[in-house]
Amino acid sequence: MNNHQGQIIEYVVRKNSFNVSNLALQLGINRRTLYNYFGSPSIKPSVILQIGGILRHDFSKEFPNMFTNEEFQKMLNSGPKFNLGIQESVEDDFYKEKYLSLLEEYNELLTDLVSYA
Repeated sequence: MNNHQGQIIEYVVRKNSFNVSNLALQLGINRRTLYNYFGSPSIKPSVILQIGGILRHDFSKEFPNMFTNEEFQKMLNSGPKFNLGIQESVEDDFYKEKYLSLLEEYNELLTDLVSYA
């Protein structure tokens, strides 16, 4: 397997359909930094552990020389500290509904404007 750590992590993220924005948010970084990780051939082990915890993925399979399965199992079994990156928050739903409502109002205004013209 390719030893480019960033590409391996990106592959796992995309293969499992995790939301990149949510992952970056849970890591406490911006999306650009996360994409920089994806482009990096080597990443700090602590960052890989943190990403694995959020994704609920054991990276000891991809990086057996860096981690043991026990390290990831201990972290994953320590409790529900992490939220899966594919879940949307209530706040996201609020803004989606608000956007759709405003879009409908805008379309009605455009329709009225066209009828007067």
